[in-house]
Amino acid sequence: MGRDGSMVERVIDSEYLDEEITLNIYRPENYSPLYKYYLCIVQDGDDYYQLGRLANVSDELHKEGKIENTIFCGIHYKDREDRWDKFHPDSDKQAAYIKFLRFEVVPILDRELPSYHVKSCRALMGDSLGGTVSLMTALTYPNTFGKVIMQSPYVDERLKNMVQESDEIDTMSIYHSIGDDEEEVETTFGDIDDFFHPNRELNKLLKDKVSDYTYKELEGDHTWKQWQAGLPDAIRDIFRK
Repeated sequence: MGRDGSMVERVIDSEYLDEEITLNIYRPENYSPLYKYYLCIVQDGDDYYQLGRLANVSDELHKEGKIENTIFCGIHYKDREDRWDKFHPDSDKQAAYIKFLRFEVVPILDRELPSYHVKSCRALMGDSLGGTVSLMTALTYPNTFGKVIMQSPYVDERLKNMVQESDEIDTMSIYHSIGDDEEEVETTFGDIDDFFHPNRELNKLLKDKVSDYTYKELEGDHTWKQWQAGLPDAIRDIFRK
């Protein structure tokens, strides 16, 4: 099945990460520089495009008139270890990745795409550790990012503390989901972690602090079968007209 929109690539020679990183930018059908667009920066970009069928989801929701004009920017990782280094709160490289998103990705998108240039029209999206780093980036730079989609995020004390200490999280829009079969999840280095109950704890914090907050416990485990099935609702919720 062909795509209605168009994919373009941009390469960033990142000073923060000391490597070249490709942005895969998906623009909806009838894209025009005369219009203004919402922006969604997607961690695990290739996984979302290939396994999550993000481009097809975008096509359908735009065609049905269910979402605002939205451009998706996918950023991918080299391998599992590289992903952990960039996304995990315990990694020394996560801080550099967060700065990369704010000070290298956002400027090039704002410069090259006809976006609104305001936080309420910029979103971050990711699954598992990608959801974790998306929320942590928004909490670090709340004047830049106003929307977050996180599917089955990894939740630790640092993330919960950031939520509790944030004075601006109430102005964000957050979509948060977890599978009902995520009590035993194999992590990057083979450990088994409970994702389900820490996400319930995070839900308790967020529902008291965020007015525009959606939380769903979906059927499924820590895999793309669950995330792909839930992706249309997540995007529809955050970019609804």
